[in-house]
Amino acid sequence: MDIRLLIDGLHPLERKVVPFLYGAKKVSELVTKSGMQEVEVVRALQWLENKNVVVLKKEEETFIVLDENGKKYLKEGLPEHTFLSQLLTSDKSMKEVMQKVGADEFNACVGILKKSEAIEMKNGQISITKKGREFPGIQSTKELLAAIAKGGIKLPKAGSKEEFEIKKLSERKNVVKKITIKDMDIELTELGKKLSREKISQEVMIEALTPEIMKSRSWKGKKFRGYDISAPVPKISSAKRHFMNQAIEYVKSIWLEMGFEEMTGTYVDTSHWDLDSLFVPQDHPARTMQDTFYVADESGKKPLLGKLPKDFKKIKDVHEDGGNTGSKGWQMDWDEIIAKEVIMRTHATVLSAHKLSTLKKEDLPKKFFSIGKVFRNETMDWKHLFEFEQIEGIVVSEEVTFRHLLGYLRQFFGKMGFTDVRLRPAHFPYTEPSVEVDVYNPVKKEWVELGGAGILRPEVTKTLMGTEVPVLAWGLGLARIAVEYWSIKDIRETYKNDLSYLENTKVLLK
Repeated sequence: MDIRLLIDGLHPLERKVVPFLYGAKKVSELVTKSGMQEVEVVRALQWLENKNVVVLKKEEETFIVLDENGKKYLKEGLPEHTFLSQLLTSDKSMKEVMQKVGADEFNACVGILKKSEAIEMKNGQISITKKGREFPGIQSTKELLAAIAKGGIKLPKAGSKEEFEIKKLSERKNVVKKITIKDMDIELTELGKKLSREKISQEVMIEALTPEIMKSRSWKGKKFRGYDISAPVPKISSAKRHFMNQAIEYVKSIWLEMGFEEMTGTYVDTSHWDLDSLFVPQDHPARTMQDTFYVADESGKKPLLGKLPKDFKKIKDVHEDGGNTGSKGWQMDWDEIIAKEVIMRTHATVLSAHKLSTLKKEDLPKKFFSIGKVFRNETMDWKHLFEFEQIEGIVVSEEVTFRHLLGYLRQFFGKMGFTDVRLRPAHFPYTEPSVEVDVYNPVKKEWVELGGAGILRPEVTKTLMGTEVPVLAWGLGLARIAVEYWSIKDIRETYKNDLSYLENTKVLLK
């Protein structure tokens, strides 16, 4: 960089500091030499560091200094010295000694002197021992206090004798305290060494043109301060919502724009609504403790039982023999107790089951969606969570077909920024036909599964609604969609609340 251009662009504070840079090693030295305030020196040095003039290294040192009682002991003598001096001529009662040294110090002195075998206590009387008459602790402690008083001592190394003695003093009230002194080491770069040899004018330069300066023409004959527009500036992070909250709001806006109504519900429900109403057999592996979170009763040993709806028998019938759906059902006894068990909802489809049970034929067509937490008893790793946000959706209409389902999915993922969407045949307990939704990741160059969809089986729709109507349904994992957008490699990072991490995540572009 041209040295003249650099000098012309110096701020007034930098101009004051530069003449004292050569030979200065610390900020405190510059403060003394320049007569400037510390905040002014630090600010000037930070600007000079941005211009590659200096390199700054922060330094912190912790010192032990005397507190209020420490200063008092150094001047008047240690309490244990006063304590022992009372016993040199004769034994004394505890009350007599306490009155002399003070109640606050008495217990501390007794602890120190008994541990050193300097005193004996019997029948309320205290006497001095032979060791007490030549007690070395007093002198060494007094010498340590005097050393600290000279200007403090650096924090001793762990395990050293000095650390042990400081620790003993710290156990006593207001004897010593720690103070941390902050400073900065200054190192001149080659450019800094060159600049420090230049004669820096302290002439006042025009920093900015104002209407007053222009009007009065007072700028004539004066110098303008130059600006380096390529100089680095501190990054300013604006306030923004957590990226997962951004994603939730954006997904909601997509479904609302497509004419859907939002469904809401509780995190806990009975197995009847979460599983039985969706024609999931009661012996299905997903219903075990290893896959589902069950809510315990007051004893903590048995599952909590909820209430079944009045018309629960229709669910019982469809499980046992198909009811009036034309299905054979599961050909097994349906257990009412199992259906009453309260669980953390395993999918947001439980909301769809509740909603379908309230719809009448004259209400149709209807479209609903929900975004909410669901819970699975999963082992947490880079691609699995035991709680996560699920996007649920249903379309209830006599007119819809499987092609409509594919269209809704393609439109949603297109709005989410995924241009390549693949729909593969799949199997799910309560939809037929069913598909799995994959999107293409151009960075990893592979297809990523993001959810499942299908048309609800008659065992679900006819049982809940009383009539057989096509119902398109899907369940999509929001976290898996989000990690693709934000290029997150570990799904656990969607719950990360580290501010430095959040500041650097991009804002969701709508």
